[in-house]
Parts: sequence; C-alpha cells; structure tokens
Amino acid sequence: MARRDWLAERRSAVAAERILDAAGDLFTEHEPSSIGMAEIARAAGCSRATLYRYFESREALHRAYVHREARAVNRTLGDRLAGIDDPRTRLVTGITAAIATVRDNPALAAWFGRTDPLGGELADRSEVITELVAAFLDGLDAVDPESARRRARWVVRVMTSLLVFPGRDDAEETALIEEFVAPVVLPAAARDAG
Repeated sequence: MARRDWLAERRSAVAAERILDAAGDLFTEHEPSSIGMAEIARAAGCSRATLYRYFESREALHRAYVHREARAVNRTLGDRLAGIDDPRTRLVTGITAAIATVRDNPALAAWFGRTDPLGGELADRSEVITELVAAFLDGLDAVDPESARRRARWVVRVMTSLLVFPGRDDAEETALIEEFVAPVVLPAAARDAG
C-alpha cells in the first residue's frame, strides 16, 4: 500500500503562493499585461512546466493573483470599517479606503494604468470580487441577492473608473461617491438612516 504524502497539499499551496509573490514583484516593475509566463517562472525560481502545473495559463495566473489580492484588501477593509455603523458612512469609507489601498500598493496600482487597464477587465468578470462586494453591501442593509449582485457590479465599475481616471483629489472622489454612488447603491432605509 502506497503512503500518501500528507504534506503534499501544503507544499502545493506554498508553491502557488511563491509563484504569485514573484508575479507581484514583477507587476510592481512592469505592466501586468507585458509579463509572460517565462518571466514569472524565472522570478519564482521554477521551470515553466512547474508554473503551468499550478496555473494553466497567464489568464489563470492573473485571475489567481487578483483574487488573492482582492481578499487581502477585503480583510484590510474589515479592520478599517470596524465600529462604523452608519450605512452611508460605511459605504463611502469602504469604497475610498479600498481605492486608497489599491493605489498604495504598486503591484495592484499597475493593474489600473491608463495604457492597459487589465485590472478593470478582470474585476468586471470576477465572481470573487463581485461576491466580496455583494457581501459588503449586504452587510449595510440586507437586500435580495440579485439586487446585491447588481449593486456590487456597479460599485466595482465605479471603483475601476476612479482607479483608471482619478478625481482631482481625495475630497472630490469622496464627494462623487457621496453624491452619485451612495444614493443609488444604498437601499432607501439605509439612505434615510444616514
């Protein structure tokens, strides 16, 4: 009877993380769309065959990287928004803090360059990002799941727009979110509470 390697799954997860970390380092220096699998394999210290064992394509690697980073931003926001009970304030603060977190991370900011905003395309198609934002919105005021998903997709589009085409300053972006996003995204009960 063959023994099962009880650490195999852990080693696999560590290897995938190492590859994503190496990709993140490259994304800090170059536009994500310009980096090929050979460069990522070299930076990770593995062969292309090993890289393809973990990520079947560059798109799959991009998706895994963006999803990992979206979850990290979501965790950061959870800490930042703790104690903010007013739905309107929580929404505006959540959106502005998420945008600031992306901008403050060179590897993430690179995804929203004006020449090739690959991050916007991935964010728009990502079920993971939509579900993270929908869960955030549901926490503001429970709405039906389909409405929460539509609202989440709208918030993702607004955030992508502000990442690619920033406002003049933080105050203007906050005002835009307060005036044009909060009234549409928040259910009436939550708007009235703010």
